Amino acid sequence: MNEEKEFNGDKCYQRFISYLRNTKNMSEHTVSSYGIDICQFAALCLKKDPLNEEVDWDSVSVYDARGFIVDLQDAELSKTSIQRKLSGLRSFFRYLVRDCRTRNNPFSGLTGPKKQKNLPKCMTVGEVGKLLDAPAVFWRDALASGYARDEASADFQMKRDTAMLEIIYSGGLRISECTGLNMSDIDLYSGVMKIRGKGKKERLGAIGDPAARALRNYLIMRRSMFSNNRPESPVFLNQQGTRFTDRSFQRNFKLYLTTAGLPADMTPHKLRHSFATHLLDAGADLRSVQELLGHANLSTTQLYTHISSERMRAVYQQAHPRA
Repeated sequence: MNEEKEFNGDKCYQRFISYLRNTKNMSEHTVSSYGIDICQFAALCLKKDPLNEEVDWDSVSVYDARGFIVDLQDAELSKTSIQRKLSGLRSFFRYLVRDCRTRNNPFSGLTGPKKQKNLPKCMTVGEVGKLLDAPAVFWRDALASGYARDEASADFQMKRDTAMLEIIYSGGLRISECTGLNMSDIDLYSGVMKIRGKGKKERLGAIGDPAARALRNYLIMRRSMFSNNRPESPVFLNQQGTRFTDRSFQRNFKLYLTTAGLPADMTPHKLRHSFATHLLDAGADLRSVQELLGHANLSTTQLYTHISSERMRAVYQQAHPRA
């Protein structure tokens, strides 16, 4: 109660902030963001400051809410930021209606600009080639510089990581799908692997010839170093003989990016994006790529067609004499 007496601004605003903090247990950062958005709306549309004066929230109309969206767009805010502000104000007025402070929620049913879908980044075929060659270069130099413990250690990590990169690109795997592979999931004779994806869904992936060669080279060394070759044992091991983790692979991946001279913001998931884009560029049909990626909805896979279209337009603009 003392807090309310010391606060000279709008009581509805104060109670809502207290509700977020004490009832919803939101972080201070989130609570602060809500407060800033409410104050911004009040200043722009009502010429009021909730921190220092009472506000007649019941007078706010849907036209005020729409005007706020226009103001935000004129200020060139990103679509994501606008949607976040609208979500906060919708929650604020929902609270006021529930608390009988206003009769209507002017933001209810009001939609902002559609969130822009960022196209997934992918590597060119040449960049993928450089990345796949990077483990051999890195571990050779690591052995020469003393970074690697010994030749056997360097050779094992080089063969394992080369095989992992080849497998991810060959089958369009997520990192977790690659590290989650067990010995029984691999059929080198048929060139296929069983992949456990999101939601425990299983699908088949292809093992291309380069990936099969890299995997055979790794498995030969794996069998010579470790005895856990049971069907349920992991394919990719660390040097202690247990399953190699996503985090460890991501750490090594950054080293290979540097070795290959590729951008530092590339991730292992970009290999999956590259797999899909390169297939579509080469004429693969969308449904087949959907199955290979394990996407539940075709609309998710269709995002990659935009990448191919953008690339086509870029090539056209550069090459056509009357583009």
